[in-house]
Amino acid sequence: MCGIVAAVADRNVVPVLLEGLRKLEYRGYDSAGLAVLNGGLHRLRSVGRVAELAAQAEEKKTSGEAGIAHTRWATHGAPSERNAHPHISGGLAVVHNGIIENHEALRQQLQADGYLFTSDTDTEVIAHLVEKKLRTITDLFDAVRAAITDLQGAYALAVMRESDPTRIVVAREGSPLLLGIAEDGHYAASDASALLQVTRNMVYLENGDCAEISRSGLRISRVDGTLVERPVIESQLSADAVELGTYSHYMQKEIFEQPDALANTLEMVGAARSVQPGLFGADAAEVLGGARQVLILACGTSWHAGLVARYWLEAIAGIPCSVEIASEYRYRQSVPDADTLVVTISQSGETADTLAALQHAKSLGMLRTLAICNVPESSLVRETALRFITRAGPEIGVASTKAFTTQLAALYLLTLVIAKLRGKLDAETETRELIALRHVPAAVQRVLDLEPEIKAWAQLFSAKHHALFLGRGRHYPIALEGALKLKEISYIHAEAYPAGELKHGPLALVDKEMPVIAVAPNDTLLEKLKSNLQEVRARGGELFVFADADSEMSDSEGVHVLRLPEHYGALSALLHVVPLQLLSYHVALVKGTDVDKPRNLAKSVTVE
Repeated sequence: MCGIVAAVADRNVVPVLLEGLRKLEYRGYDSAGLAVLNGGLHRLRSVGRVAELAAQAEEKKTSGEAGIAHTRWATHGAPSERNAHPHISGGLAVVHNGIIENHEALRQQLQADGYLFTSDTDTEVIAHLVEKKLRTITDLFDAVRAAITDLQGAYALAVMRESDPTRIVVAREGSPLLLGIAEDGHYAASDASALLQVTRNMVYLENGDCAEISRSGLRISRVDGTLVERPVIESQLSADAVELGTYSHYMQKEIFEQPDALANTLEMVGAARSVQPGLFGADAAEVLGGARQVLILACGTSWHAGLVARYWLEAIAGIPCSVEIASEYRYRQSVPDADTLVVTISQSGETADTLAALQHAKSLGMLRTLAICNVPESSLVRETALRFITRAGPEIGVASTKAFTTQLAALYLLTLVIAKLRGKLDAETETRELIALRHVPAAVQRVLDLEPEIKAWAQLFSAKHHALFLGRGRHYPIALEGALKLKEISYIHAEAYPAGELKHGPLALVDKEMPVIAVAPNDTLLEKLKSNLQEVRARGGELFVFADADSEMSDSEGVHVLRLPEHYGALSALLHVVPLQLLSYHVALVKGTDVDKPRNLAKSVTVE
């Protein structure tokens, strides 16, 4: 969602701020702005892309050795220049990610004190609140610490003062923020990718941290003023990994990176003769072995991964599994069990709803926790007893692709480990499963080779306004994921159903204008699925079927069949999602939508 970049250095920091914002564009935003200190406070804001802000900075020759910048995803107040960050009060400038839940009460208090509000945002209360504290507290660092004690909600913020151009104060509670250490100064950002241009040395702030950065150093304290030290971590992100390269879009790049991402994620079992609990942490044998059931918490695409995993965990490991949408879980009465393994899944590890759901589960006494995440330094990873880091690399496109398939790979490994701990995995089966996992990257590459046929199908979808996706068993969640991808980036309304539910309502929607996409691997449910598809054809519906090479299905009038190169048993869900990703991508290309930055959506949903 929103993005922050801040810098204090022995150089003009405007190019650094703008490049940092460009690297954060993938998070989703509707406006951008920056402020610098250079003989005064200078602010620029624009609605639209960072390129427009950069053009303003070039035209006005904006420069400075201290500055803050921001991309905003509207929550309070419509996308507009008046609502864009930074917000100013007196000689202060503030940028903020998150949501201040008590902003209305604070606004009323500040208005009573004579403060004039010029925006509809919750962020402006922070600027006025800090300015108010400075009337009795002379030091900016202390004033910010005092101000944040009045805030309720989630925030990452950066504050600078016209009369103090040598430093910037930042704070974090519930929204990610990190510091960068370079030879020429110090930096801050909401994402490491924004700072790779200047340094790989990062300090990740904890919730409740407040920090001050200057050219020569930094200090970090808790809200109460207690000084703390946080480790300096060398980021493993590559600057090249967040570049587009020869691809037209990040989504396209990330779809085709999946063989490598899967190979990297599965590297630890590449030459192994067995699966070991240690893949998930030093205490995994005790934590996983003592679990009597599994609860998976996730949102969006990660929730779909959890739905697939439920089929694996119950069929292979013989352990009961429930899957909850994280944003719903903590708002209902549930029955806790201390012997439940709570698995949280998130690409960024900063998904607000998933973090809150994890904290709720822990508050109920469920402390057997595992994070499956793509970012090793993230909040989610730091808050769980066990973790598995998927090695997908940076995922920039809003519509998740390689993060999803690497999550599936991690969940399959988890299934095998739990099955082994529960005595459900004999040596022969274990060897066979490891061989299958090692072959997954090559199998996915062969699916990617089907792109020309999928592009041809995409032309047939361009004029459609609705689509229906069908699947059965563990491929029903894959149908859900396919429908989500299509609606996310092509804006075609798409729904997914278990194929057996057709006659219970959705069949009423089927006609010649409603394409029906079926995930049809050659498994035990194929014959039943074929019967469901006949129901579609009998109503004049046009079928697009993703089948397996050994499936006895062929093209006919109104039926288009694309065969994947091989049937892959329990892992076929991982392969069948790839052509659905490609179909969505190419349909979006035909329709001319913004593939990487679909309207109204953000990459990292860091607010509730």
